Amino acid sequence: MPPADGPTGARSPQGFRYLGEDLAHRGWRVDLVTARFAAPDGEEFTRDVVRHPGAVAVVPLTATGGVLLVRQYRGALDRELLEIPAGTRDVEGEPAQETARRELEEEVGVRAGTIRHLATIANTPGWCDELTELFVASGLEPVAHDRHGAEEVAIEVVEVPLERAPAMIASGEIIDAQTILGLLLARDGAIGAPPGAG
Repeated sequence: MPPADGPTGARSPQGFRYLGEDLAHRGWRVDLVTARFAAPDGEEFTRDVVRHPGAVAVVPLTATGGVLLVRQYRGALDRELLEIPAGTRDVEGEPAQETARRELEEEVGVRAGTIRHLATIANTPGWCDELTELFVASGLEPVAHDRHGAEEVAIEVVEVPLERAPAMIASGEIIDAQTILGLLLARDGAIGAPPGAG
């Protein structure tokens, strides 16, 4: 069970307090809990929260100014999305950067010569604790991919010019949030420090 100061161990400056949680459903990769909290005035309330192990997403830049995207079916939306390669942090103790490298090889079939951290994002903080580490990769070399699962096996890798990203976002061709953030950060050259640094 998460610590009394909250799932992250942090205290709320506004005075909210985490009181505990009850498991409602244990899933394949996520758990659904009913979490209990106290407001600054002492009133208690509950929220449905999805507990997620976290994820990585990578913007793979080619030597010709392109970016490698994957077209992948997403069952929750019942449609295919154009996304940057991404994956769940499902190997205990594996550093985020190594997960990013592994996912890039497994999904896209490329090995990164250089990989750097862009940002840490909270995907849907209103109901899920998932944090995604965004990376940008370059110096790509082809390797054999190793895809798993029905959706991943059917992935189509698509190379598009990075400069086209804003137009593709504006037209609705790209709607995935982490893809939008990753492409725009990489396009603007916003390279951050590794997670946990500083």
